[in-house]
Amino acid sequence: MTESNRVVHSPLHKHVFLGEGHEKSERKTWAVIVLCGAMMLAEIIGGLLFGSIALIADGLHMSTHAGALLLAAIAYTYARKHAEDERFTFGTGKFGDLAGFSSAIVLAMIALLIGYESIVRIFSPVEIRFAEAIPIACLGLAVNVASVWLLSSGGHHHHGHGHTHEGHDQDETHSIKTNTGAVTLEVYEDGVPPRFRLRAETGSALASQVVSIETVRPDGTRQRFTMIDRGGYLESVEEIPEPHAFSAHVRIGEQEYPVVFEEHEHAHGSAHRDNNMRAAVIHVMADAAVSVLVIVGLLLAYTFGWHWMDPLAGIVGACVIASWSYGLIRDTSAILLDMNPDQRMADNLRLAIEDEGDHIVDLHLWRLGPGHLGAIISVITGQTRGPEYYRKRLIRFRSLAHLTVEVMQAS
Repeated sequence: MTESNRVVHSPLHKHVFLGEGHEKSERKTWAVIVLCGAMMLAEIIGGLLFGSIALIADGLHMSTHAGALLLAAIAYTYARKHAEDERFTFGTGKFGDLAGFSSAIVLAMIALLIGYESIVRIFSPVEIRFAEAIPIACLGLAVNVASVWLLSSGGHHHHGHGHTHEGHDQDETHSIKTNTGAVTLEVYEDGVPPRFRLRAETGSALASQVVSIETVRPDGTRQRFTMIDRGGYLESVEEIPEPHAFSAHVRIGEQEYPVVFEEHEHAHGSAHRDNNMRAAVIHVMADAAVSVLVIVGLLLAYTFGWHWMDPLAGIVGACVIASWSYGLIRDTSAILLDMNPDQRMADNLRLAIEDEGDHIVDLHLWRLGPGHLGAIISVITGQTRGPEYYRKRLIRFRSLAHLTVEVMQAS
């Protein structure tokens, strides 16, 4: 076997791998910091003026979350300002994951402190000043709800486990001009098996007409799809098999309209997630969850004299925060250690190269930033093919922001 190292890259290639809506997320985070900072100062100053230790304690508690949000905001700002700094070989897209990992450690420490304090109070109860504690807990909940709303507005930030199709793995949308108006055809697979969806844009293009779709694949395979009314749009009964690269013949009444689909595959699950924003949302949601539990515990303690409900609420809150912290540590550490972020895409990359008889001897896939993946692929081939040939075969993988291809000729 003779080896021919041919690595393809552009001397003008930029390494900016920031997530979609990076600057918007940065602004939202700073806005929440201002809100939490103002609340923190108001509580501490009010506590000093009115002699309320409860207000001071809650203000200091709020400062821990303001600090965690400050870490997220600084990460956004630093990543943006140094996005084109050549010292960062693969850009600054991982700063958010580093900040998310750090925030997760802080969350774990907060969970331990809350749990420890709650257990201590079970065995050594302290006097609860309900007149102060309940209003402060309600005010803290209101601030946290407002913070979650500010951070989550305009986007979807999940604090739980990854979704199979997160990032809307969806092919392009096609607009079709018919004799009775315009219609839109798309392959929809946001969390559901892929199916055709057809909806009218203008006029009465779909009213009282028989509609069907037939696909023709490059190898000549044909498949007919029956469309049913879903209320506002038509959807195919049959699922669309992979890959989504074919000609679709849309029959509306007696007219037929051809549409060509070229599959565009995006990152799936955690490969698409902004862990910096996720960490910020988890911090305020954790505080909100604790506030709710505290309010319930205080009300039950005040109404029925169940003083043990207050520390019990603290223990439950600590367990919830620890669970979220564990998930965040697990996901961000995997990214920082360059684990394969998307096994499904890795399998599809291998299939795209090897379905013509070539063989991949080395494949590295890692995350560069939210929705941006890097790949290094070494191929053995018996054909006269250069790296550019394989780059064209992989062009449908839109999340591959940095691709290096090495070709070795088989002897």
